[in-house]
Amino acid sequence: MTEYSASLQRVMAIYAHPDDPEFFSGGLLAKWAAAGKQIVYVLATSGDKGSDDPEMTSERLIAIREAEQRAAAACFGVEQVIFLRYPDGELEHTLRLRRDLTRLIRQWRPDIVITNDPHTVWTRTGGINHPDHRAIGEATLAAVYPSARDRLTFIELWRDEGLEPHKVRQVYLAGTLDPNRKVDITAYLERKIEAISQHRSQVKDIEALTKRLRESSDADFDGDSPLYTESYRVLTLR
Repeated sequence: MTEYSASLQRVMAIYAHPDDPEFFSGGLLAKWAAAGKQIVYVLATSGDKGSDDPEMTSERLIAIREAEQRAAAACFGVEQVIFLRYPDGELEHTLRLRRDLTRLIRQWRPDIVITNDPHTVWTRTGGINHPDHRAIGEATLAAVYPSARDRLTFIELWRDEGLEPHKVRQVYLAGTLDPNRKVDITAYLERKIEAISQHRSQVKDIEALTKRLRESSDADFDGDSPLYTESYRVLTLR
């Protein structure tokens, strides 16, 4: 189980919806936060479609879900949570989205970026992956390479905003069907569950969810003790 390089200290988690950071990579983010890494969250949408309540409005849901995401991030000590407020369920890999992500990468200059694997159309359990997850993964990869790296791409970011090019060192793709790295999150599973439970508008039965997470977090056994992991496709950029 290969671990990350201790020299890579700045992390940016780029996901589509509030609760995606916790569900897809909550164990890894908790582990890295405990190790002192600097972490910033970027959410492309504010999850304004994620309710079956006929009385709910998108405006109210945005406020609810952004507050829940900030509370979940605080469980790991993460203070920087950025919302781009693209419409939920309508996310596409557009040049506008790629430019927005390129801007943030140049501003925050992360060593590591975490996002969704854009190639995952269905899940290991037989579900369909949300199209927003695929779109954010595709746009993030394009922002990491080549857009954030190349000065003349979105030249206005350099010319008008003074944002220098930046090279991300590693990308962790979550929700992948083709992992090449497992991260031991056994010591952080409870912290992950605590963070997920902050999303009260989405989690109706925390006990059932906890049971499901214990059964689905790549559980293995080290002797008599369960070993929980998260799987990623890790890209190391030169």
